[in-house]
Amino acid sequence: MSETTQRRVNVAALMTALLAACMAFQLNASMLSPALVTIEEELNTTSAAVALTQTAFFTSAALFSLFLPRLGDIIGRKKVLAGMMVVLTLGSVLAALAPSVEVLFLARLIQGVSGPTVALSMIMLRVEVREPKRFGTLMGVIAAVNGGIAGVDAIAGGYLAQNHGFASVFWAMAVVGVIASAMVISTAPESMAVKKEKMDWVGVIPLVISVGTLLTAFNEAGKLSEANWMLVAGLIVISAVAFTVFWKVENRSDHPLIATHLLKQRSTWALLLTTLLTMTGVFAVMNGIIPALAQDGVIGFGMGAEESAWWTITPYALAGLVIGPFAGRLAGSWGYAKVLRIGTIGSVIALALMLLVVDSDSRLGLLAISVLIGITYAGIGNVMLSGLGVMLSPKENPGFLPGLNAGAFNLGAGLSFAVIYAAQTATTTADGSGTEGYYGGIIAGAVILALALAVSFLIPKPADAEASSDAELNDAAINTGENSTAAPATADAAPAVR
Repeated sequence: MSETTQRRVNVAALMTALLAACMAFQLNASMLSPALVTIEEELNTTSAAVALTQTAFFTSAALFSLFLPRLGDIIGRKKVLAGMMVVLTLGSVLAALAPSVEVLFLARLIQGVSGPTVALSMIMLRVEVREPKRFGTLMGVIAAVNGGIAGVDAIAGGYLAQNHGFASVFWAMAVVGVIASAMVISTAPESMAVKKEKMDWVGVIPLVISVGTLLTAFNEAGKLSEANWMLVAGLIVISAVAFTVFWKVENRSDHPLIATHLLKQRSTWALLLTTLLTMTGVFAVMNGIIPALAQDGVIGFGMGAEESAWWTITPYALAGLVIGPFAGRLAGSWGYAKVLRIGTIGSVIALALMLLVVDSDSRLGLLAISVLIGITYAGIGNVMLSGLGVMLSPKENPGFLPGLNAGAFNLGAGLSFAVIYAAQTATTTADGSGTEGYYGGIIAGAVILALALAVSFLIPKPADAEASSDAELNDAAINTGENSTAAPATADAAPAVR
């Protein structure tokens, strides 16, 4: 068997394992949403307590994303990804058996260990696939799955919860987790950074405290009039102090988790800021404002929750799943930043068009806008931002930028609900009888997306992200995956920018 044929078999097996892992994570992120009311009823608790378990998962996912990709660079990415899948499965079993909301809260924290699944998967894919167009296509598949499994995840979650109780949702997650664990362990090749260094656990602690308190502050601020603003202010202060400590620790460390000079680079802060602003502008609009309009029986479309999903979330996720691979392949020719800007412009246009649908009775208009945002954000913007996290990460620390970028996604999601809902509340009439609030929230999202577009022009071009000659690709290959039978010439991360 030739090396080329062997490479294809290895990459196909790797993609299968990585997709299984990404699906396992995505189910934990989205499958539970329709089951929240069922959980509240079966555990005899409050909606606020159930919502807190969701917050626990996403906060935990963001925090583990900060350092597990770096740990994978040091001890092996396959080991870390497989361990994450095993822990996710154990958390799912605990959640299925949870007798109280407190135990469910703990289980969701445990499941959050899987947070950097997509980031690690993309790094592992980059190690095995150097050809730009091929990598872009396969990366697009992974990123698109992370945007939602064509909406089937949410629909399946609602069906299981309604007919078999909330525990059945977690048992389904556990089954997928077992499959993903087995596939990663049995088929994924091992890889790690060329330069072996020690893990900077001293730097992990203040960074986790800083980001954790900031996420908690955003979540609290999202309660708006019911928020404890003194708590929000206190958490922000703690976050700032912890980050200052982190900065000083990293400057003194021989093996820093994140070298501070990397944080000063435009390839780092421009990407992270673009991701943060993009998520802030689009996330709450697509996952809050538009579904709420669809279900509003007074000034909206008066749909039920399940019907609303079919008209908004499902077409949005399906469009992203279809377009993602094509966007990734196009990025290999045109450039990631350029395709990102095309997607962002499209998202701004989509929100502007949504303003025309708010006061209409057009369900087809609502469907069309959901599909358009699915194409422009879920299929293009989300894929490009995820890919740039891998392509711009420096070779000496390949896991740091994908991890930070995952944190920026989560920060943006939390900030989105705080900012967009605040804009909606500020523009809603006193009697709440008009559509002004919907206009206000959508306009705020469009303005923030326009800011994201402006910042995206500062993102530098990855050195080998686009199609180039074979000689250039061979020169750029700087790492090989351990235990890979094909021994491909690959990189452990993206090279420096040019």
